Amino acid sequence: MSKLEEIDNFSEIFKANLSLLDVRAPVEFSVGSFPQAKNFPLMNDSERHEIGICYKEKGQNSAIALGHELINGSIRQERVEKWLDFINKNPKGALYCFRGGLRSKITQEWIYEQSGVAYPRIKGGYKALRSYLLDEMHRIANNKEFIVIGGQTGCGKTILLNQIDNSIDLEGLANHRGSAFGNNVSPQPKQIDFENALSIELIKKESYGHLLIEDEGNNIGMIHIPDAIKLKSRDSNIVLLTASLEERLHISLKSYVVDMERQFATVNPQKGFENYSNYWLSSLYKIQKRLGGQRYQLLLTQLKLALQKHKDNGDVSDYLPLIESLLVDYYDPMYNYQINNKKHRVIFEGNVQEVKKFLAKN
Repeated sequence: MSKLEEIDNFSEIFKANLSLLDVRAPVEFSVGSFPQAKNFPLMNDSERHEIGICYKEKGQNSAIALGHELINGSIRQERVEKWLDFINKNPKGALYCFRGGLRSKITQEWIYEQSGVAYPRIKGGYKALRSYLLDEMHRIANNKEFIVIGGQTGCGKTILLNQIDNSIDLEGLANHRGSAFGNNVSPQPKQIDFENALSIELIKKESYGHLLIEDEGNNIGMIHIPDAIKLKSRDSNIVLLTASLEERLHISLKSYVVDMERQFATVNPQKGFENYSNYWLSSLYKIQKRLGGQRYQLLLTQLKLALQKHKDNGDVSDYLPLIESLLVDYYDPMYNYQINNKKHRVIFEGNVQEVKKFLAKN
């Protein structure tokens, strides 16, 4: 193995979930990266900025000399030690910079000089990996059969998808449940990170005969569904998941009340319930115009009573009338309108057991 070995089998990198050492500056990493990558930079943001100015004004050789001047002694040693710690934990991995050029070569050399470890770098770096993922998304979307799982709000579409191996959980990747109440405790990923993670899922699951995705709009929260997936979804057959109102109430209560309150409490025990309450209040406020002033005020009063009872004694039963009204009077009419325009694409409709049996045979 050459100490400056390059690897370019991008498919295997993602199928094997190969650990990736990203040596770009933090500001670059924050713009976009890959799920299995960790950022231990060769240069921090200020060093990168200073060296970049030197490169523009005095050329590459002067910039390299300045880099060695800035990243020397204990600073260099500290960074090499972080790389070696990563390599010890992830011996089967690779490193990259933006284009697979000077920064990744220097990183390889310093690692080899101190440890004798010949850690490979990605040919073409981040830019090549990113381009590959975008190309693969379009190729797979164009060539693979998709089945879209539809159904009323709260019927358990995401729960079903997570029980089936050949599914792509768009809402999970977007960290959002796709409605006004869809925010999670943690923020959504960057658009680029979502696209990278989605492409990797498609690559990993391409071998299945068909792929399942949930029926979504143009966006999931702040995340835009890539055109390749959106257009494929609009041309694909639909399987409708049905559930009784009682089942939908149970699923919604657990997802949006019990689980959310627990997550807020875990993240911030002191202000958990306050933050959870604000989540509900702000989510309801988002749809006030569509609800209309009078109905919004009625639901707001119901919500405040439910929050108070929940806080005082842990009783969540007062949410049920509120959730039922939101489902029946707000979400169902929108769903009925949308599905009427797609009825010609529906190939099956049934409850969760019936849908599972149908999908297993198809």
